[in-house]
Amino acid sequence: MVLERFRLDGRVAIVTGASSGLGVAFARGLAEAGADIAIGARRKDRLEETRRLVEETGRRCLAVATDVTVPEECQALVDATVAEFGQVDILINNAGVGTAVPALRETPEQFRQVVDINLHGTYWMAQACARVMRPGSSIVNVGSVLGETTAGLPQAAYSASKAAVTGLTRDLAQQWTPRLGIRVNCLEPGFFGSEMTEQYPDGYLDRMGEQRVLMRRPGDPAELVAAAVFLASDAGSYVTGVVLPVDGGILVT
Repeated sequence: MVLERFRLDGRVAIVTGASSGLGVAFARGLAEAGADIAIGARRKDRLEETRRLVEETGRRCLAVATDVTVPEECQALVDATVAEFGQVDILINNAGVGTAVPALRETPEQFRQVVDINLHGTYWMAQACARVMRPGSSIVNVGSVLGETTAGLPQAAYSASKAAVTGLTRDLAQQWTPRLGIRVNCLEPGFFGSEMTEQYPDGYLDRMGEQRVLMRRPGDPAELVAAAVFLASDAGSYVTGVVLPVDGGILVT
């Protein structure tokens, strides 16, 4: 049956950046679809709350403090997941940060920090997972529509890093899908409420929703999670190397 292809029973998913915002939604949503979950983020205290939310669904959850900019910590998260659950089938590469620093004032340290987390961290996690994933596994990188357009804030580092995630996704798909049977895709969220967007000026998301989004509203995290489940599950078993905007129509305005 078609609906059964969306189920994740018997799968194990790693979700990074799972201490807040969309990472929490991804972790709980994949658990609701049937997966056991390993979660990673730098803030271990916040991970415990996410773990509780996942376990409320009846699925198991492992929480590991992880800085994705450190390859050894990415590998440690994967190793702990295999030790606990015996496998890794899905990676939701969600860890990321954003800034809104004007380009003439952005320091090298500020720019490098964003790229280090958003791009390098995505690569180190994908690399560590691909070493243990079986054929049929799925990597979902979380990019952004700001890798393809602009939205009224100075976000050079963020936009550059997310555009790079798009290119990384396509290259990993062409390397790993034929040889390892691992599908690699990218979600491009539009405007969703998150810890990052809480730093934006008051009313920014509402204005962008009215001016740039065809659906005239910010996205609901459940809408993004549903797209991630599609890409992670057998429902998307013939989809690889794809960049999927979930943006309410931003990219056609």
